[in-house]
Amino acid sequence: MSILKIVKDDAPQRAADVPAEGGSSGLSLEEIRERLAGAEGRQFWRSVDQLAGSEGFRELLHREFPRQASEWLGGGTSRRRFLQLMSASLALGGLSGCVKQPAEKILPYVRQPVEVKPGTPLYFASAATVGGYATGILVESHTGRPTKIEGNPDHPASLGGTDTLVQGMILDLYDPDRAQEVTDTGRPRTWGALVEALQPHIDALRAVGGAGIRILTEAVSSPTLASQLEDLRSELPEMRWHTWEPAAGHPAAETARSTFGRPLEVRYDLTKVDVLITLDSDFLTQGPGSARYAADFSARRRVWEAAEADRSMARYYALESTVTATGTLADHRLPLPPSTLAKAAKALASRLGADASSQVMTGFAPAVEEWLTAAVSDLSAAGSGALVVAGPYASPEVQAAAQEINAALGSEAVTYSESIDANPVDQGANLGELVSALESGSVELLVIVGGNPVFNAPADSRLPEAILEAKEALYLGLYENETSRSCRWQVPAKHFLEGWSDARAFDGTASIVQPLIDPLYRSCRSAHQVVALLAGRSEADEYELVRDYWAGQGLDDRALRSAIHNGVVPDTERPAVVPSAAGGSPLAPPLEPAADGEIELVFRPDPTIWDGRFVNNGWLQECPKPLTKLTWDNALLLAPATAAAYGLANGDRVHVAVGERTVEGIPVWIQPGLPAKSATLHFGYGGSGLGRVGKGTGFDVYPLRTAAGLWNATATLTKADGQYPLANTQDHGSMEGRHLVRSASLEEYSHHPDFAQHMVHVPTREQSMYPPHEHDGYAWGMVVDLNACMGCNACVVACQAENNIPVVGKDQVLKAREMHWLRVDRYYEGDLDNPRILHQPVSCQHCEQAPCEVVCPVAATVHSPEGLNEMVYNRCVGTRYCSNNCPYKVRRFNFLQYVDNSTETLKMVRNPYVTVRDRGVMEKCTYCVQRINRTRIAATVEGRKVRDNEIKTACQGACPSDCIRFGDISDPTTGVSEWKDLPLNYGLLEELNTRPRTTYLARVSNPSRKLETT
Repeated sequence: MSILKIVKDDAPQRAADVPAEGGSSGLSLEEIRERLAGAEGRQFWRSVDQLAGSEGFRELLHREFPRQASEWLGGGTSRRRFLQLMSASLALGGLSGCVKQPAEKILPYVRQPVEVKPGTPLYFASAATVGGYATGILVESHTGRPTKIEGNPDHPASLGGTDTLVQGMILDLYDPDRAQEVTDTGRPRTWGALVEALQPHIDALRAVGGAGIRILTEAVSSPTLASQLEDLRSELPEMRWHTWEPAAGHPAAETARSTFGRPLEVRYDLTKVDVLITLDSDFLTQGPGSARYAADFSARRRVWEAAEADRSMARYYALESTVTATGTLADHRLPLPPSTLAKAAKALASRLGADASSQVMTGFAPAVEEWLTAAVSDLSAAGSGALVVAGPYASPEVQAAAQEINAALGSEAVTYSESIDANPVDQGANLGELVSALESGSVELLVIVGGNPVFNAPADSRLPEAILEAKEALYLGLYENETSRSCRWQVPAKHFLEGWSDARAFDGTASIVQPLIDPLYRSCRSAHQVVALLAGRSEADEYELVRDYWAGQGLDDRALRSAIHNGVVPDTERPAVVPSAAGGSPLAPPLEPAADGEIELVFRPDPTIWDGRFVNNGWLQECPKPLTKLTWDNALLLAPATAAAYGLANGDRVHVAVGERTVEGIPVWIQPGLPAKSATLHFGYGGSGLGRVGKGTGFDVYPLRTAAGLWNATATLTKADGQYPLANTQDHGSMEGRHLVRSASLEEYSHHPDFAQHMVHVPTREQSMYPPHEHDGYAWGMVVDLNACMGCNACVVACQAENNIPVVGKDQVLKAREMHWLRVDRYYEGDLDNPRILHQPVSCQHCEQAPCEVVCPVAATVHSPEGLNEMVYNRCVGTRYCSNNCPYKVRRFNFLQYVDNSTETLKMVRNPYVTVRDRGVMEKCTYCVQRINRTRIAATVEGRKVRDNEIKTACQGACPSDCIRFGDISDPTTGVSEWKDLPLNYGLLEELNTRPRTTYLARVSNPSRKLETT
């Protein structure tokens, strides 16, 4: 059967097969297409460089370390030179292994707090917001020092999961580059001096009803802050409140206003969905409710949880103008340029009878026509069990089509509620009004609360110049940046873990944001305090503001304490409303296809630094992007066909022009799965502010975003001279010629549920040359469900935060020296232009017969009685034999002193239960042994065994789609044991007889019979 032919990750491109004429660049794109078309069976590949057999990939593949990280320069080292180097290596390794640790002073408690139990961290509920939407979190605190963020399982937007951005937020708290004092045109001042200077001016403006006062905020969902601003507007009727959120879903709000006459929140119940279609949407990894949606969707894809006679599985179609992590889970994914995608969405609506005013659209390419026909058939058959989700950045045409289809089919999975945005205005027009007021000279006092609008406002907004016309300007922000330098006053903002506040989730549920630590810098203030200043309360207390607001909502002190403790204010979810057509403003004009010589440009927030607010966050900068695997940079993403048409390769520089606006020298990255004649640019990079980490990273593409083209534009490309080094990790840790990721269709699974276990010959226990390890207690193991993994990398950042993993920087990533203990391998299957995409997290497999253990000369890597492959750091002398012998390539070596031991605030972010490693030692995943030990000790004290799911590894706790199970595999009743007993369960490289403790559930897809599948 074809399913038994799965899946050598490099079967068509082993280095020996690459013809010599390929030179350093290997095969051409056309040759790659021919080879893929003629290959037998199903082929999985990781990158275009791998398929081409480029020189760089061959070097990575056939050398344990890349050239820059090795002493062997390929020139034929003599035996004498080898012995010299190894002698020096062992000598230096011994010295570094026995090096004296830096002196660290400790201070004991004078009086032990009764609530603090030594050795046990405390957890406090709070909420983190991005774009105004809150996610419920639990924050781990060690004696008043927060170090780790987890999801709050009792919060409806979290259900215990988080995302990449939320995982990285803890590092911003301790960032030494944060603004630390009030400044007046760059000169240090105090909050008292600011109040003394501005209070007379504010009093004079209050006397005339607030005329001349303008407030500019990001999206606000805080009930307390919204109440403050509304009270201020009532008190000062001439004051104006403006909102700008650069990565908000403006097209979605525009369409709601047009259709319903008001902005509404749309909510989805994916547990009721049988057929899902997304239109330019990445709603499982980005945007409001993404963690909740990811958990609900993954539950609908676990076909093995249903009875054999009722094996139903949601089918998923994705129509995209760019490649998204959500779209990689689709059974059928179709990439189209934005203009064609809009027409396809209208065609779906018209063919389903949802758009009576539109004729049935035709003229599509055969492949598109076939796709639409199958999608229409499945939607019609599903009826109320169907759901169409339009992404927030999709054009208004696409938004309207989704609304019409859901209404026509009577979808039970979609509901609407009132917007949680406290100032739901047309942000583009609203910002234009502020600019006009500034240019007219009528703004006496401009107060900017958060964000960086001078950097990220539309390029044609004229805000950077207009802001200088304000008589007085005050900026509240976490960092010095473009906006702070345009204002006279800057007030350093509190991190959300330093002050009291509140916020609403996607469904309206409110949470109290409580501080975990006193402000690190005395001058820091919050948005509540700055707004209170305008109300004449310069010394207002945040807690009192929050308490007073909720007291007005009927919460007494006891109920408020309960809400703070639980992380959820009860009965605050917004009720569903039944919208009716209101004949609002007309939709924006439809997108026009690009002319010859032009391309359709797609703008999106960056997956790891968002709109630029996290650009100084080293964890997020070094986290590989989910699809491109780029770090520390953005690039112009092009489809292989588009790159070939322009004669471009990875790293080539181009000039991108939209009208008269140009971004020069941005590098190209070829991304399979993008539509032809289209390109994607992620914004957020290239700013001049923030701090040392983000300085000089990436390219500023905000100059190409205009008010009329925030998400799409027509552009021209011009090839520039030179190349730009892009730090990409997609080929690091490649495992040549091995059976890795495994998948089959639902039909194949129904006939052969154990297909994944018959891919290779697995040696029996008796066939090993090593004696078996005996375990008479716990035996820890893990299973990863490939059906649910989206490659979002939340697990990668969570692991970094939990285990004190250092950031190494772009130069070191270019040398393949990144230190992440966990990587998420991304595989393509099929052709270059529209491949299937699969993800596979890989960390230390904790092998029962570990190849690393037998080669370590100093017994630094050992097997624990509970089955963990453990590293004894102070034994390691840096031979790297273990890494050479590891077939999974999951061990990391500290080549340099990556850890900052001098910056005091950075010391505070470290987990005290995990060793901080210096240079010269090998590191790897430990299954979060510190969590295992802490829980086991507590269970022993209580005279019981560790309960199932009582221990969660950092990666497991962060995963929004719940794709990881961990626990005691010696107990057949645990969840991890149940998954290991499934026929889909298989081990990575089991044919090597390593017997890994980490195993995987093979991916099962649910394709339509009407469409050809790979």
